[in-house]
Amino acid sequence: MTFASDISRRQFLATATALLGTSAAWAQNKAPRVLRIGNQKGWLSILKGRGTLEKRLAPLGVTVAWTEFNAGPVQLEALNVGSIDFGDVGEAPPIFAQAAGAPLVYAGATVPRPKLEAIIVPKGSPIKTVADLKGKKVAYNKGSNVQYFLVKLLQKNGLQYSDVQSIFLPPADARAAFEKGAIDAWIIWDPFLAAAQKTLDARLLVDASGVVNNRAYYFTSRDFATKNPDVLKIAIEEINAIDTWASKNKQAAAAELSAVLGLDKSITELYLNRSAFGTAVVNRDILAEQQSIADTFFELKLIPKKLNLLHAAPVDLS
Repeated sequence: MTFASDISRRQFLATATALLGTSAAWAQNKAPRVLRIGNQKGWLSILKGRGTLEKRLAPLGVTVAWTEFNAGPVQLEALNVGSIDFGDVGEAPPIFAQAAGAPLVYAGATVPRPKLEAIIVPKGSPIKTVADLKGKKVAYNKGSNVQYFLVKLLQKNGLQYSDVQSIFLPPADARAAFEKGAIDAWIIWDPFLAAAQKTLDARLLVDASGVVNNRAYYFTSRDFATKNPDVLKIAIEEINAIDTWASKNKQAAAAELSAVLGLDKSITELYLNRSAFGTAVVNRDILAEQQSIADTFFELKLIPKKLNLLHAAPVDLS
């Protein structure tokens, strides 16, 4: 082999290696993307059934994988271990997830929906006002949005959190206690609230109007949000499209939601008739609302440290 042919061979190998590297980089950039959604039964179930999100994302080379969960905290655990990229949740679970170090980012939020959580009492209860709750047994889910509602409601009416006997029960157990008369009042959210009104003849004492906003949230991870802002934008747009449809077609939405939730249509009708509709990206004002919840939970010793909600802000927050 001559010196000239040896140089030619090395040039060929260098060129081939460069081409292979370029091809690998191109293939990596063009690799299919997947949006892994963890959802509870509800509006995301309807979005899944419609298939509109998949159609919007297909031109971007993005597919969608769905996993159903029975509660928000479990979804956030799945996010923390990298099993999902997106999910729906109430106000409180993300606070606990952030306190535990989860890399969550708020991706979207509903409009305020204060009428969807309330304090109910038995129909014949002597309790007529919030002041009448003093000294009474009040059941609710510990560390939930309704605990925050209770704190703010009592403050607004000149009472202390310690003025009521807090009975910590999840919804199913609280409903059983309510039926047996073992508690004086129950703080609960829809659709459990509507179900109690329809099937237990419960009387609504007061809802959260003028006290707290009661939003629902959509979350993602910081890594996914950084790499896939286009995907998240489309996801929020499609969720808002379902909201817009439901606001204009409440009877049809109630029928579809009743099938998803396994509830009588009269229950979902009551729920939707007092709901507000609309989903958008999270801004600083909405994060300030979550900051207030986090601060309250820290004061109640429900979380071990003070949080800065800006650490969970959308990556493109202005």
